[in-house]
Amino acid sequence: MRLRKGVTTALVWATAAVAGAAFAAPADYPTEVLAEYVYTCMAANGQDPETLRRCSCSIDRIAEKIPYEDYETARTILEMRSIPSGKDQVVMFKSSKWADEIVDRMRQAQVEADIRCFR
Repeated sequence: MRLRKGVTTALVWATAAVAGAAFAAPADYPTEVLAEYVYTCMAANGQDPETLRRCSCSIDRIAEKIPYEDYETARTILEMRSIPSGKDQVVMFKSSKWADEIVDRMRQAQVEADIRCFR
């Protein structure tokens, strides 16, 4: 009985370790950024466990392709682009090749994540 309990405990810990490694959060993305992405994704796609899994998968795939600094830069550019055009401060974000390239990389990573996680 004692041996079986020890083996069972070892199996539970081994399973938890493997599961944790398989679904580890991206190391350089802050937890609140991951949570915000998943929350926003679920608001757009559904509030069920399957959508939670898919949205979590999506941000993990994006993080594999885009370093956190570039992700934040792309998000900032997209926010700046949403400001009405009359503001001189946002012109460089709306018509710059460098900004387009960063946003395009993030959008490509998002498309790849959607294909992998939502199909």
